[in-house]
Amino acid sequence: MIVQICIGSSCHIKGSYDIVKLMEEAIAENKLENEITLAGSFCTGRCNRMGVTVQVDDNIYTGITKETFKDFFNEHILNNIK
Repeated sequence: MIVQICIGSSCHIKGSYDIVKLMEEAIAENKLENEITLAGSFCTGRCNRMGVTVQVDDNIYTGITKETFKDFFNEHILNNIK
């Protein structure tokens, strides 16, 4: 699985650094280092009024925040990897 977190200027302002850290921690906690390639990307053109854009393989999700990260990770990463 390839997970790309937008680090473009808009997502950077909305907290992409926090999402990267949360993603790194969640990958390590779930021992998924060999299952997930984590990468940064620049603007996907899906800017939202709030949150960060994350692409998981071919699917793009917008509006990811620190508050919604856990649900996002469980639904779109854990459910699709195991």
